[in-house]
Amino acid sequence: MAASAASSFQITIARPSVLSTKRISSFCSTKFGGETPKLSCNRLASSCHVSSIQHFWRSFTSTTQKLQKVVTKAKSESDDSKPASVLPIDLRGKRAFIAGIADDNGYGWAIAKSLAAAGAEILVGTWVPALNIFETSLRRGKFDESRVLPDGSLMEITKVYPLDAVFDSLEDVPEDIKTNKRYAGSSKWTVSEVAESVKEDFGSIDILVHSLANGPEVTKHLLETSRKGYLAAISASSYSYVSLLKHFLPIMNPGMYLVSHLISPCGSSISLTYIASERIIPGYGGGMSSAKAALESDTRVLAFEAGRKQKVRVNTISAGPLRSRAAKAIGFIDMMIDYSIANAPLQKELSADEVGNTAAFLASPLASAITGAVIYVDNGLNAMGVGVDSPIFKDLNIPKSTE
Repeated sequence: MAASAASSFQITIARPSVLSTKRISSFCSTKFGGETPKLSCNRLASSCHVSSIQHFWRSFTSTTQKLQKVVTKAKSESDDSKPASVLPIDLRGKRAFIAGIADDNGYGWAIAKSLAAAGAEILVGTWVPALNIFETSLRRGKFDESRVLPDGSLMEITKVYPLDAVFDSLEDVPEDIKTNKRYAGSSKWTVSEVAESVKEDFGSIDILVHSLANGPEVTKHLLETSRKGYLAAISASSYSYVSLLKHFLPIMNPGMYLVSHLISPCGSSISLTYIASERIIPGYGGGMSSAKAALESDTRVLAFEAGRKQKVRVNTISAGPLRSRAAKAIGFIDMMIDYSIANAPLQKELSADEVGNTAAFLASPLASAITGAVIYVDNGLNAMGVGVDSPIFKDLNIPKSTE
């Protein structure tokens, strides 16, 4: 099970010794009621999962101040021992529910892999009509190559739940859906029912991921979009996130504070958005741009409400174009990827893993003060005001790679 895996993402940092013994002693005495500095800092280290407080203590009580070069390195280790100079993305003992995984090549799958690589236990919610194919492919090993984690082990999915996030409860489901053969054999797949099932099976979760969207008229211009199509896009792509968080929030483990200091990481909720929320992307129609704008606005409001109510952080990742099965349905994803490579500050194709790793960071204690934010993971395309590949700029001195 991923929760018991020893692997974790880590950032190795060599820190300079900059504080005097007197200042450290004063700090510890102030914060911990006059206990001896070394004892108090030992307790602080325990609550923050610092592996070796002795090394930490010596580095700050050294009489000779040394300036060391800061080095960062992402890695996966197969043992539990960590040097004191390591900041881990360590999600062992945490449980994540990812809504919207139906195959192995989208952002949802990549997020699940990164969370699993950091040690989290993975639960998945899959759209009911795709459930049988997904579970069969998983069981027959068709996803095994995609399941490989940095330490060589395979990502384990503890349980897959049927889910249709368009419906909050069974009473909301129209009769034609209830009797649809694609839903036959599945039960308890509305949002409230899935949340209750997860509670019965596991008690609680720590991380909630919303990785689903749908616009039945996405290929239509906004002026040609029907009211039904527009509202369907809003329902499936943005309100579904409100509903998920509403029903899962009561079973999300909250953060714990000692005075103003975090001693237990906040729960984390993450969604996926797109630059069409704030920029015109011709061809991304049917109300989908409006749905993404609503999702980003809701992220800020939910961050306030969930933060105050349950100490849960709420963020969204604005991801660049990816050649996923869902994106291919729009019809021009290859064009958008080519455009991004030609115009973004970083001229490379975005990988799903880059979005997955960002989600792992946002779910970790390292992001404990980040909430209500839109995090852009798009090679910097969001920063551009014009497309520099336009013939208009052919004589402009555009910076080029020296490679």
